[in-house]
Amino acid sequence: MILVTGATGNFGKSTIDFLIKKGISSTNIVALVRDEAKAADLTNKGVALRIGDYDNYSSLVNAFTGVEKLLFVSGSDIVNRNAQHQNVVSAAKEAGVKHLVYTSFLGKDETPASPLWMVAESHLNTEKWLKESGMNYTILKNTLYMDFIPVFLGENVLENGLIYLPAGNGKVGTVLRVEMAEATANILTSDQHSGKTYRFTSHEAFSYQEVAQHLTEITGRTINYISPTADEFAKTLTEHGVPAEFIGLFSSFAVAQANGELEMVGSDLEQLLGRKTTSLHTFLKQVYSLSTK
Repeated sequence: MILVTGATGNFGKSTIDFLIKKGISSTNIVALVRDEAKAADLTNKGVALRIGDYDNYSSLVNAFTGVEKLLFVSGSDIVNRNAQHQNVVSAAKEAGVKHLVYTSFLGKDETPASPLWMVAESHLNTEKWLKESGMNYTILKNTLYMDFIPVFLGENVLENGLIYLPAGNGKVGTVLRVEMAEATANILTSDQHSGKTYRFTSHEAFSYQEVAQHLTEITGRTINYISPTADEFAKTLTEHGVPAEFIGLFSSFAVAQANGELEMVGSDLEQLLGRKTTSLHTFLKQVYSLSTK
């Protein structure tokens, strides 16, 4: 039996869909959810639901009982994530889970000096707990989702003709979330991945200057890129009413990119998929070509 946590989120839901496409019976798939009302589409597919919360240890032990393989999708509550993740790993061990697959984070600087330490710390701790748990594990070090690039660009990028981020000339390797989910399903349906760590990133990395060039070519509109200082960036977005927590997150990723921390490429994902991942140009064309009509 395979249990998927975060099953109502994009990553978990996509992984379940790929498991079913690969021939895994829905009766052998369990979805961990906090709210059954949000999981009607899963029950319609024949997937069983178990109620559990990363903050509630006993609920996790109950939910994980009888599970052979567990996909542990990392939590989004960064402030409380350390304690939550420790709950998941400990509960999985107590419940007798045989193999845990964990979605971690990919970055060059894994020290407190990184602008992304707030994001990375709980991931690194979770990796350590897994390795010490005695369970079979597979660690997926996930790069930034390509799906998030339009968020960093802003909804008015074409109207303004401007990309405004403190990312300097740094590059980032990104891939689509759905392709990561497909590769994760491939791992869950094989017994060849125990003890392995995979870097889920692209074979290519890009700068936001390159994004501007792609958008100019795709839309026929001139898109420029300006890289302000982090302080200038924060001041400008604050003046436009953007919440401080979003400014901090965008700025952290952009500054990390400027520092070269996200310029990590590799072939692990493509080998697991058996094909090339979707290119940045193809993705941007899918997202923005309709905006010009």
